[in-house]
Amino acid sequence: MLKQTSMLTALLLTLGAISPSHAQTPEERGLEIATAAKQRDSGWEHMTADMEMILRNRAGKESTRKITNRQLEVQGDGDKSLSLFLEPGDVAGTAMLTFSHGLDPDDQWLYLPSIKRVKRISSKNKSGPFMGSEFAFEDLGSREIEKFTYKLVGEEACGDGYECYVLEQYPQYEDSGYTKQVAWIDKEHYRNIKVDYYDRKDSLLKTLEFMDYQEYAGGYWRADRFEMTNHQTGKSTTLNWHDYDFETDLDEGDFNENALKRLF
Repeated sequence: MLKQTSMLTALLLTLGAISPSHAQTPEERGLEIATAAKQRDSGWEHMTADMEMILRNRAGKESTRKITNRQLEVQGDGDKSLSLFLEPGDVAGTAMLTFSHGLDPDDQWLYLPSIKRVKRISSKNKSGPFMGSEFAFEDLGSREIEKFTYKLVGEEACGDGYECYVLEQYPQYEDSGYTKQVAWIDKEHYRNIKVDYYDRKDSLLKTLEFMDYQEYAGGYWRADRFEMTNHQTGKSTTLNWHDYDFETDLDEGDFNENALKRLF
């Protein structure tokens, strides 16, 4: 009996000695969670949706814009998206085309109907506001894994009773307006629930909340409402999404500078 106890003790001590070297670091676990979230949302190929954008100033005064959007999933690179403003009249016909990438700067073009020209957005201007909203140009691209390094910093309840991983995400691409982002990702479906954005002074700049998720065919989840709040200016932007469609047939020809001018 004594011999068996000694052998068991030795085994436990051995396991204890080797476990730390095999345990994941917070950085490794963070990357694993981010990769799982990306994989869970892969394979949808193409999507269209309509959206209402509500701009709200510090005093609470609102202005509303209507936009239609199409997206194409790209294997081996970032996704492509094309958005067209429908209302009001002063922005109607404005269109935005984004080719997302990993560490390479995203390619972005803005079509301005008033001058009937396509303007390329410089990578140095990606931290600027998109069409007066609280979303920056760099917020519009797809979230490719290579764009960030990751660190798991905690687990906690969030949103409507979700249990979430809390990840710090550090931009690796040039000219970002952020030093880091902190993301809350629900453990069950690996969906973004909330993201905090920190400015170049490492101060909390704004928070994006994802609300009213719905599951679509293929197991793809989409939030019907995005709430971006700027803590430094008191302004906010709401995106109300509707009419998600994953059946519309799109291809590369629907996402180029000529497509911007054809305007859907």
